Amino acid sequence: MADTRPWAIFLMGPTASGKTDTAIALHERLGCPLISVDSAMVYRGMDIGSAKPSADELARAPHRLIDIRDPAEPYSAADFRCDALDEMRQISAAGQVPLLVGGTMLYYKHLIEGVANLPSADASIRKELEARWQSEGLSALHRTLAEVDPPSAQRIHPNDPQRLMRALEVYYASGRPMSALWAEQQPETFPWRVLSIGLLPADRAILHQRIAQRFEMMLAEGLIDEVAALKQRSDLHGNLPAIKSVGYRQVWDYLEGRYDGAMLRERGIIATRQLAKRQITWLRRWPSLHWIDTLQPDALDKVLKIVRGSGA
Repeated sequence: MADTRPWAIFLMGPTASGKTDTAIALHERLGCPLISVDSAMVYRGMDIGSAKPSADELARAPHRLIDIRDPAEPYSAADFRCDALDEMRQISAAGQVPLLVGGTMLYYKHLIEGVANLPSADASIRKELEARWQSEGLSALHRTLAEVDPPSAQRIHPNDPQRLMRALEVYYASGRPMSALWAEQQPETFPWRVLSIGLLPADRAILHQRIAQRFEMMLAEGLIDEVAALKQRSDLHGNLPAIKSVGYRQVWDYLEGRYDGAMLRERGIIATRQLAKRQITWLRRWPSLHWIDTLQPDALDKVLKIVRGSGA
């Protein structure tokens, strides 16, 4: 039976791989409405450190799901799925192809696979976990998770505080391991046929060079002042998901006097490289991905050829 589902395009890649420029070019040539898939760009007032498209770029190619939350409001993969599905339905209903662009791979995964019936965030449990993190360290949290939910502990890196605390929060709130709740999830068919395109410079050294140059540019453009303005707000603190975003976390610590400017640059670049490495690991496991070497002069032409050849 022919697959009659509408098409959607996923434009993925590690940070600094050229996703925004490519997405804007595709929008201008193909007319595809854009949906941002970025866990930092959802927040207002976080422009420089998230590499948010400029006002001119957004005027040329509007991105949905940018600037939709205040940094004090947590935004989850489940929230993204709900918002993205709504935007995609509107775009498809208008006879257009939604183009999702960004590097938050967990958002893509939950968008396609759905989310388990997990308990909502519990502020009191989270506060206790954060206190334990500060007093005992992340390793203690990971050991506890290994005792109560071994599959989740195996999947979650010991140095990933947000996912560690969420898994423990689910366990303490529901009395059941997150892995068990996920196992009970009913599979469903995603309402769109997906054309997945991954952008990646073939030379990893070039990607690292771009990452370093971009972080230096962010500092020159006023990243420290941007974070300082956030830090002046009484309702923001270092454990919020927005503030723990790569780049923001390092500047926040710098402003608290934990290290000097030279160390800020080093830590910011290292953290961004680590992010890129995690994104590439996700992408290597992504099914039916069309890889594009963004160092090739005809990279955009190759992307256009893939899109046009797919029937999307």
